[in-house]
Amino acid sequence: MAISSLKNGTSSRSLLVGNTAFAPKASGGTITNDGTYWIHTFLSSGTFTPVISLSNVDFLVIAGGAGGGGGGGGGGGAGGFRTSAGTSGGGNTAESKLTCAATGITVTVGGGGSGGTTTTGSGTLANTTATGGSNSVFSTITSTGGGRGQTISVGPAWDSAGTGGSGGGAAHSGDALYGAAGTANQGYGGGNNRNSPLRGTGGGGGAGGAGASATSSVSGNGGSGVASSINGSSTTYAGGGGGGSAEGNTAGTGGSGGGGGGSNTTAVAATAGTTNYGGGGGGAYAYGGTGANGGNGGSGLVIIRYAMA
Repeated sequence: MAISSLKNGTSSRSLLVGNTAFAPKASGGTITNDGTYWIHTFLSSGTFTPVISLSNVDFLVIAGGAGGGGGGGGGGGAGGFRTSAGTSGGGNTAESKLTCAATGITVTVGGGGSGGTTTTGSGTLANTTATGGSNSVFSTITSTGGGRGQTISVGPAWDSAGTGGSGGGAAHSGDALYGAAGTANQGYGGGNNRNSPLRGTGGGGGAGGAGASATSSVSGNGGSGVASSINGSSTTYAGGGGGGSAEGNTAGTGGSGGGGGGSNTTAVAATAGTTNYGGGGGGAYAYGGTGANGGNGGSGLVIIRYAMA
């Protein structure tokens, strides 16, 4: 059966599904139905307003992914993934459905974090850290923004990989550096670097798996995301960013679900996380040029559904 669609503000109009007319029981977002559920999709912040009290409301709340680290940086962590309709992030089971009163409920869609940058030239120090993603919120549900990928160095000191919905990956270094933790029941941690003999970086964590740690010649891939069918079709969200390369290494690939790939050249910046998937940005190449800039994280989204009947 084809999915019918309504734009925001037209929710009082009845739609014909089969031989029966139905009307949405709330406004807000882009409204569709699959013949069983009304589905409200928010790609940016807004308001969900039931016209009657609703019980057994399902949700998918994904936070913004983090930026990848600059200058041989680790991959950015994916945004936190929470849902009542299937498996949540971090290996958690489905959460409890919600009851929503007939009043406006603010929906916040978190933005992606910024990738770290570095000054141009071999061996120079990075001058800007990556930033974490922003939280997404619906009713009592808050998903935590992804944790930043570690940047090679900032001034005389290292920054650190950031904790978040999923944690950021570790940077290129002659020292052993470690990825950061994810948030319980939302996502996994980032991968560690390899400090010798070839200095690889760690991948950012994803909702469905940890970011990989570097091996002797390959930086870590981003952690996998998690699939959701809340809107009637299976889509994977919240993959971690791949680690950037250095000293002949292969860059890490982005995790399934919108994670950005790391950079392995001075000429090409790391890939950004996918917009409205909550993916982490890829980590940067170590030695200057455009490629020394980490990828930005992807923004999150919120999907709400309730029974048509």
